Amino acid sequence: MKSRATLFLVFSLACSTALFGQGQAQQQSPATDTVAPNIPGVVAGGTKVQVIKEGFQGTEGPIAFTDGSLLFTEGNANRITKIDNDGNTSTFLENTEQTNSLAFDSTGRLIGVARAPGGGRIHVLYPKGKEAVLADNIDGKPFGRPNDIVVDKKGGVYFTDMGLPPAAPPAVYYVPAGGKTIRVVNDVERPNGVQLSRDERTLYLANTAGEYLLAFDIQDDGTLRNKRNFGKLENLVRSPEGVITGGADGIAIDNEGRVYTATSAGVQVLNPQGQHLGIIPLSRAPQNLAFAGPDKKTLYVVGRSAAYKIQMLAEGFKGRVK
Repeated sequence: MKSRATLFLVFSLACSTALFGQGQAQQQSPATDTVAPNIPGVVAGGTKVQVIKEGFQGTEGPIAFTDGSLLFTEGNANRITKIDNDGNTSTFLENTEQTNSLAFDSTGRLIGVARAPGGGRIHVLYPKGKEAVLADNIDGKPFGRPNDIVVDKKGGVYFTDMGLPPAAPPAVYYVPAGGKTIRVVNDVERPNGVQLSRDERTLYLANTAGEYLLAFDIQDDGTLRNKRNFGKLENLVRSPEGVITGGADGIAIDNEGRVYTATSAGVQVLNPQGQHLGIIPLSRAPQNLAFAGPDKKTLYVVGRSAAYKIQMLAEGFKGRVK
């Protein structure tokens, strides 16, 4: 029987091929500036989508830091990198157990989903001295491939797990503050990015294998109901057989409740009712995104070893870091 580590490696390689295989030529070409279209209230037409830097060793999990700078993960380098407001990069944390995505709770703890060898975990990485493991199993069974995370105002953690079949199926989990992990979604093929609405009554979920961004109603105990298609995404990459291979990944919201998601076509913007507003193109397919900067009007986008920034008309949601 193959070891869990071997299964993890095989599954990871298969996922990379399935999801991003058609973008290999694009991935190898230099990252270049592009231009945003006019999306009223969101971004002015002609605004530059500026390359900050490329050559990172993995680019995921962007989030605003307390000073307006941006943190993101370099999983292959096992570190968290910081981009300051002038575009300078530095190492923020090292030895991060292959952390993929990040979130802050209301006390200022930086929480991440780690893909450590032997099993994924949800852990506190910062501040120093506060490190802790919040969850590393569900009913005694290890997680498969934890991917994205968001923390609610009660301190509960939602995170996606892309799975490690057959040992761990794809799922979304909720870890109540101080409580036991519960599975809240088990019927989505490729659960990826996760986000909360401004009032935290709705959870948005990216299904990388689907053409819709999904939404759920959040119950008082953190469980989810009323799964539905929230908004249809456009111009997604498909295989010759018609299978979507570049659906939604990371998700962000702005202060007006609009929803932004990284897809193979670029950053797609939906209004609070799920209507499609437009696409901001990038030279490489993005993976994740976050509002940051002193006024939270800079949209940072990461993906395929590059980082970009866009000066927006919209401002990120002020009621929560992510």
